[in-house]
Amino acid sequence: MIKKRFLATTLCLTLTAALLFGCSQTAETTGDTSASAASGGENYTIGITQYAEHGSLDNCREGFLQGLAEAGIEEGANLTIEFQNAQADSGAATQIASQFVSDKVDLICAIATPSAQSCVNAALNTDIPVVYTAVTDPVAAELATEDGAPTQNATGTSDKLPVEAQLQLIRQMLPDAHTIGILYTTSEVNSESAIAEYEAKAGDYDFEIVTVGISTSADISLATDNILSQVDCLTNLTDNTVVQGLPTILAKANEKGIPVFGSEIEQVKMGCLAAAGIDYIELGRKTGEIAAQILKGEASASEMDYETFETPKIYFNQQAAEDLGLTIDESILTDAEIFTEITEE
Repeated sequence: MIKKRFLATTLCLTLTAALLFGCSQTAETTGDTSASAASGGENYTIGITQYAEHGSLDNCREGFLQGLAEAGIEEGANLTIEFQNAQADSGAATQIASQFVSDKVDLICAIATPSAQSCVNAALNTDIPVVYTAVTDPVAAELATEDGAPTQNATGTSDKLPVEAQLQLIRQMLPDAHTIGILYTTSEVNSESAIAEYEAKAGDYDFEIVTVGISTSADISLATDNILSQVDCLTNLTDNTVVQGLPTILAKANEKGIPVFGSEIEQVKMGCLAAAGIDYIELGRKTGEIAAQILKGEASASEMDYETFETPKIYFNQQAAEDLGLTIDESILTDAEIFTEITEE
């Protein structure tokens, strides 16, 4: 059940300032409740936990807040946000989830698979709903059943990779390529699920998949050198640790003239050649809509199937193509969003 908070409006200014100062001592809290206090309206506190710091997950968070605002739940009016980033540390993700439960927030938004798993485990035996996003395979992560139904009081959105569209794009852009390399983190179940699909479908496009696993970000440099000696190109997943190390991967690949394909818009902006990926702002916005329904009592997380975005968008970086000495047939780019420069993350 969502807790309703009513702020008394008759407290003196001195006491109000003292209370606000005391509340500000939490890890990182944003959201001004003064407007809501003046109106006597209903207020919500949401804990947002993000597994790593990179563009796609940042976009999810931005979209999530937009979706809430469009439903009338907005920072500065009736919403307080407690935000924490685990910096790709599973232990930190667990601690953050436990803290949100201890704080008795009204809802937890978990961004990326490891954070989602930590939050669902922490919220067991409580009435705190979890809404996740950027989870590649909720079934493999044991967040949902095969038919999409929640396993716990948790639902959300999946960023399942459009693997077939990506394979088709790579074949169109690199007609002579035979091997595709994938770097992944062995502890991320989302990456293992995506690789299994790549391996199942690669033969249909006359590709062989070569994988190299890492344990931590410290492994990326050596692993990149290893895989680049075996492949014609790389394709990136939504693997959080690997995405954080993308600048290193791109630098090494560019030295060898090996194209790197991304999985979403931010990776292409950073210098990946192209991607068939989803829009993470829109993914987050949909997640915000779901959270708003739950907060308002219009739906229950335990009864809502997770949702997946099915239609990919094509992104292309013209500067990356020029740096690699590639000329791409314009017919492939008819519906693509094209970037003419490489931006640093």
